[in-house]
Amino acid sequence: MDENAILDRLSAVKDPDLGDDIVSLGLVNDVTVDDGTVAIDLALGAPYSPTETAMAGAVREELADLDRELELSASVDAGPSADESVLPGVENIIAVASGKGGVGKSTVAVNLAAGLSEMGASVGLFDADIYGPNVPRMIEADERPKATHEETIIPPERYGMELMSMDFLVGEDDPVIWRGPMVHKVLTQLWEDVEWGRLDYMVVDLPPGTGDTQLTLLQSVPVSGAVIVTTPQEVAIDDARKGLRMFGKHDTPVLGIVENMSGFVCPDCGGEHDIFGSGGGREFADDNDMPFLGEVPLDTSVREGGDSGAPIVLETDSEAGAAFREFADETANMQGIVRRRQASERR
Repeated sequence: MDENAILDRLSAVKDPDLGDDIVSLGLVNDVTVDDGTVAIDLALGAPYSPTETAMAGAVREELADLDRELELSASVDAGPSADESVLPGVENIIAVASGKGGVGKSTVAVNLAAGLSEMGASVGLFDADIYGPNVPRMIEADERPKATHEETIIPPERYGMELMSMDFLVGEDDPVIWRGPMVHKVLTQLWEDVEWGRLDYMVVDLPPGTGDTQLTLLQSVPVSGAVIVTTPQEVAIDDARKGLRMFGKHDTPVLGIVENMSGFVCPDCGGEHDIFGSGGGREFADDNDMPFLGEVPLDTSVREGGDSGAPIVLETDSEAGAAFREFADETANMQGIVRRRQASERR
């Protein structure tokens, strides 16, 4: 069986999101056949996402009767516009943003990163919230970064994630009073001087709003996708629109909208209360033709997990944990759609 015969077999494998088979879409980078193995490189860009895991499984099933060992690999060309000198070992950089504070953006970022790590992905979590860096507390990261002889920084690990936070650069309880040029300089050093290594995903927790940190990130780092966090209430939705426009101006793919604090189920009476309104996030996503990544209930266990340093996404018997796991799945799937579509269009 030669390469053309393998490609013919692979044309039976469909991409459920792009609507055609993986050969026609140009998602088979390379096929190599020798005496003992068949090596196939697929243009899959979201490691451990449910959809791409299923697609790889479909390839294995289609070629299960081969008399050779099957070797699958996955890679996506970053494209001519990506700056490969910035975070070269990071496959996907997902920015988590909100138009305003108080919507649980950091909680969403932490649980997204922990959820991706729990899937099996290699993950970095970068707390870039200049003025309120509290991610270390939310994952109980007591270890500080270490410096090498070459004056680079080795990030600590927690829950299988590499972590860097602005909190490591300032004294405890010290206010951060930095102007734009200083913000740019510090963030640029962190992109370049931290030994992140090879990561499937880096989740970046941005400060709320559309200020200097966001501008520095979008101008200097090849962000592969953004998640916008909102609550159902109209005030939060109004500000979320500003974040959506910001990413649009910089041609950054928005993976979707996630609604936090969707509803509160009273532990005493069992009744559900829409404290911040209902359906605002989904309606916002629909109005802007954006994917809706899910809704997370207002649950005291989320707050308790954040205060104690135990992300709720890791709790298998928690309703809020299940909601965050579904959100992590959807986010990874959407990142995969973006990367595969880009790969197909470059063919």
